[in-house]
Amino acid sequence: MLLSRSAGADPISTITAKRSSPDSAYFVGSGKADEIGDAVVNDGLEIVIFNHALSPAQQRNLEKRLNVRVLDRTSLILDIFAQRAKSHEGKLQVELAQLQHLATRLIRGWTHLERQKGGIGLRGPGETQLETDRRLIGERVKSLRARLEKLHKQRETQRRARGRNHTFSVSLVGYTNAGKSTLFNAVTKAGVYVADQLFATLDTTSRRVYLGQDVGNVVISDTVGFVRELPHQLVAAFRATLEETIHADLLLHVVDAASPVRMEQIEQVNLVLKEIGADHIPQILVWNKIDAAGLEPSVERDEYATISRVFVSAQKGSGLDLLRDAIVEMAKKAPGSAHLYQDDEAALQDDQFDGQYDQHDGAAPDQAEEPGEDDRISTHSQVGTR
Repeated sequence: MLLSRSAGADPISTITAKRSSPDSAYFVGSGKADEIGDAVVNDGLEIVIFNHALSPAQQRNLEKRLNVRVLDRTSLILDIFAQRAKSHEGKLQVELAQLQHLATRLIRGWTHLERQKGGIGLRGPGETQLETDRRLIGERVKSLRARLEKLHKQRETQRRARGRNHTFSVSLVGYTNAGKSTLFNAVTKAGVYVADQLFATLDTTSRRVYLGQDVGNVVISDTVGFVRELPHQLVAAFRATLEETIHADLLLHVVDAASPVRMEQIEQVNLVLKEIGADHIPQILVWNKIDAAGLEPSVERDEYATISRVFVSAQKGSGLDLLRDAIVEMAKKAPGSAHLYQDDEAALQDDQFDGQYDQHDGAAPDQAEEPGEDDRISTHSQVGTR
């Protein structure tokens, strides 16, 4: 439901189903497809959204049977990303992901001219149009990858400069709508966009923050929010931007403490981190929104006396001093910390570390939102919209 609303749809009805395995033709089976068709007619629905990934054949079969447009979870997330992409690189990454998804769903463009039977000299323009579409998409994908590679090299240059200066790097990660951007603003005074919606922005922003003489300046980056079943096309397209996370010295894994499905969300974020090769980076769980969960600011340590969890409220400002102290402690333990962070007056004045980098998940919103179907590890479901 939350994803549908984030895309601008108005959900009217929800139909759920349980199956031991997806139906090869309709995903939900012919009987359930008829039930969905009845809802389309009775409620006047214009689009049907499945909360799971559909194969190209399943999507085409459903559209023919229901006589309305059918979207799956992947297409829906891609559409949300397309709406939210603001910067140049973000638009390039979203377009690349969309084209990679579209390439598997091409159909003949000129069906009224397609051939009726095989044989030499009888191949009609149906196949020709399909081949043309594939070639054009292939050329555009190649062009987008080249442009993104150029931007990737620019980011590498910036990252190497930070490495030469021994700058400790911190990345905020977490499930979408966990409050990452609000926390980022509270710690860095950056003023990035926040909203009570999924994937509020796709821009990854970095700021330099002075945390005292012991560690000096650290770079904190606000990254895209994750979501379960994140489309592989998006992971691949946004890999260059996600390297901001891969090369971080510390991950602050922001968790919505008020969400009843927070443990599942933590698991989903860790799965994505593993997929992009960032699961080895030291991580602190930051339980945000403790004001809504009825918790107090505190710090928890593991059996090795290492900080494992910090409880804060970014919106209220509670526990932020504990979080800063945790970052300082982790920075001191980092390899090579004896050579880190010389006190530089010019650096102290520069807490506006440049960098608006576009990204996969958008800065997460600041408000707690009631969990819906899209936040749960759910059964097969579909959402009809008018």
